[in-house]
Amino acid sequence: MFNKTEIEQQVAEFLLQIKAIKLQPTNPFTWASGWKSPIYCDNRVTLSHPAIRTYIRQQLTSAIQEQFGAVGCIAGVATAGIPQGALVAQELGLPFIYVRSKPKEHGTGSMIEGDVSSLAGKRIVVIEDLISTGKSSLQAVEALRDAGYDVAGLAAIFSYGFDVATDNFKQANCPFVTLSNYNALIKYAGENQYIAESDIEVLKKWRENPATWGK
Repeated sequence: MFNKTEIEQQVAEFLLQIKAIKLQPTNPFTWASGWKSPIYCDNRVTLSHPAIRTYIRQQLTSAIQEQFGAVGCIAGVATAGIPQGALVAQELGLPFIYVRSKPKEHGTGSMIEGDVSSLAGKRIVVIEDLISTGKSSLQAVEALRDAGYDVAGLAAIFSYGFDVATDNFKQANCPFVTLSNYNALIKYAGENQYIAESDIEVLKKWRENPATWGK
């Protein structure tokens, strides 16, 4: 059974433990977007830890089965969603494809890679490692739908929980599920001395308006 609260806390613990997520409220990171952020998340780090990698694979698989039912294919979002997606596809015994961020500039010019001709009529679940605004994830969903595939929804390891992401997924009519999220992470981090109690309010304020935080 997909016990959401328990899994959220366990994944938060793992991500903090292996420093896949780093929290630096007093020395913020700068994202590619230019946003200042007290948090940095790189879920690729999980791939180097077999026990954690296995747990995430199993929980993504369970979440997909519970949230989306029977599916016929798994699609990873380039680049970080590719290995996670391949692991889930292996667990489920399903075909795997992946979606580039833009069409290939040589050869066939493909944006979707794999034996796509064999997947007509099959429901697809997209795998992502991280959801921020949802923009790159939904570009992959749109590419699959434009190519004629039935996208059931998306599953990811972690979400920042931005309202804009929720709105974007709703507008795209794309259900999504994540194993953990920002609120669960901050709760776990505060209760287990990964951050000082005085930093919790700072971290909550960032999530409210990340585009202007720290400026």
